[in-house]
Amino acid sequence: MNSVSFADCGFLRLAVASPELRVGDVDFNLAGISRVVEKAAAQQCQLLVCPELCLTAYSCGDLFFQPLLVKKALRAVTDLAALTAEYDIALVVGAPVHQQGRLFNGAFFLAGGQILGCVPKTYLPNTQEFYEERWFSSALDRTGEEIFLDDCAIPFGPDLLFQAVNKPDCMVGIEICEDAWVSNPPSGEMAGAGATVLLNLSASPEVLGKHSYRQSLVESQSARCLAAYAYASAGPGESSTDLVFSGHSLIAENGVVLAETARFEFDSQLAMADIDVDRLVSERLKNNSYSVARSERVFRVIPFELKGTEKKAAEIWRPLSRTPFVPADDRDRAQRCREIFALQTTALAKRLRHTAASRVVVGISGGLDSTLALLVTVKAFDKLGLDHEGIVAITMPGFGTTRRTRGNAEKLAELLGVTLRVIPIDQAVRQHFADIGHDASLHDVTYENAQARERTQILMNVANQVGGLVIGTGDLSELALGWCTYNADHMSMYGVNSGVPKTLVRYLVDWCALEEFSGETSAVLRDVCETPVSPELLPPGEGDEIRQITEDQVGPYVLHDFFLYHLVRLQSPPKKIYLLACHAFDGEFAPDEIVKWLRIFFRRFFSQQFKRSCLPDGPKVGSVALSPRGDWRMPSDASVNLWLAELESLPL
Repeated sequence: MNSVSFADCGFLRLAVASPELRVGDVDFNLAGISRVVEKAAAQQCQLLVCPELCLTAYSCGDLFFQPLLVKKALRAVTDLAALTAEYDIALVVGAPVHQQGRLFNGAFFLAGGQILGCVPKTYLPNTQEFYEERWFSSALDRTGEEIFLDDCAIPFGPDLLFQAVNKPDCMVGIEICEDAWVSNPPSGEMAGAGATVLLNLSASPEVLGKHSYRQSLVESQSARCLAAYAYASAGPGESSTDLVFSGHSLIAENGVVLAETARFEFDSQLAMADIDVDRLVSERLKNNSYSVARSERVFRVIPFELKGTEKKAAEIWRPLSRTPFVPADDRDRAQRCREIFALQTTALAKRLRHTAASRVVVGISGGLDSTLALLVTVKAFDKLGLDHEGIVAITMPGFGTTRRTRGNAEKLAELLGVTLRVIPIDQAVRQHFADIGHDASLHDVTYENAQARERTQILMNVANQVGGLVIGTGDLSELALGWCTYNADHMSMYGVNSGVPKTLVRYLVDWCALEEFSGETSAVLRDVCETPVSPELLPPGEGDEIRQITEDQVGPYVLHDFFLYHLVRLQSPPKKIYLLACHAFDGEFAPDEIVKWLRIFFRRFFSQQFKRSCLPDGPKVGSVALSPRGDWRMPSDASVNLWLAELESLPL
């Protein structure tokens, strides 16, 4: 697991800091920033952002007119530049800087022992508690594209971007505090010009409600720009003459906050996250709206070397869920279940209204998928004011059906008031074996699939008989793996579960037991949730035990759903999926187990595309969908060799 480097997995380790500071005490502030740099570097940070005017403090007032303060701050910038070479880290700090008789609020980009550029603040707040125009000029008023420090020309302007020569997709854009609060932030143009990492050096005073507003602003700008957005804000060491500063610094990526500092702490605060730069590039490649949103400004690109790319990923500094489709928080999970159930029922209700159908046919097995499909159908009928008798629930016991699953299916149909039909398939399948000359004692794929196709034939013909639609039960995970029989459970007239992954199906049924149903119905639903996932196509074991466990054959669904999310939603390559899975499932699955199931996942995902290419209609409910008419268009004969070769190259 530790053999994969940051460069291999596309991460940038980014940190925001709110250093301990004193107003006007440059030496104290320099020492505090230096300690933060040392601490961040010890944790393999590659890029560190400090607040606006952090070397002097933001709240110096008319002291900004004192040349001694400005000169001292610029000397400290030079000292910090030398520190970046010592600690192999890139650093962005705020300090006042002058050009041709004008004073600017500047952000200095430091790396490799050098001052590579300075970005001045464009928008200067000058209302209520803010008086920045008293001291500073806007970037729009600069008189040249350079400033001079120690006889060295430093690129200067709001048109600077900083690009890592050893990771070109890591392009950094910088804005300062108020720049982000205007209607058209500079960071939008920077993102349009290719910046994937947007930095904001801020000194934002705290008032009631501003904390959540600031977080929403950072989240939305990172989402709008398909970028990482790091916001470093000044802490309570700033002057409290009229204001209080909290030091609320945070890092967001594509609309999600990855890390943030504690507020109102006088000690230096540091928050760190691994930014998935490759993911951001992938999101942009898929988004044609991004491709046409060109920047009108021409930017100067300053190269720098990103240090630490060879370091191994001993740990991942970002939220990493074992179940990306299922929220860990109970309240969030319930809300997601509520919304998905509403999407499913509304979609089916629309189809029923369109076809003027008052009857449907659902095959029920007592398993999770068919139970969810039945519950969705019942609620869709309720939405349309249709009688539950129009729902024809058919249970079709076969060679592998157990008393438990059949009992749950029949009891649930009775409790929900639907029309139940029990149609055993044993005799019909044995006749079919005789017709095609198949030995019934040979429990092979023909033995299994003949049962599945017999059941689908019954469902389709009964649907014709009653003038209704066949409701499909297969879920998203089964479609990804092709774990369905072609032209059997693979087929229906409307697939209500086609957008729901297996790891979420169980929670949806459990949620229904808690919120949508009660009494005996809830008890049956809970027992369904506790039943092992099985197609029940092979005869049960002694004591009527389910002998055919799906996950023993195809692999754990918790892993496959993890693989599916990272492949389809995030476009991650096998090496990266492996790395993330090793971290997410550390202690549960060994690395060689993960590779084994990942290899099976890729083989099945590619080889079974032909089943997805002719799917029936069904609603998309989340960010991952496999409809050939919408989210996933893949040739049925695409080769998997490239993906398997990368797996084989892993140094286990």
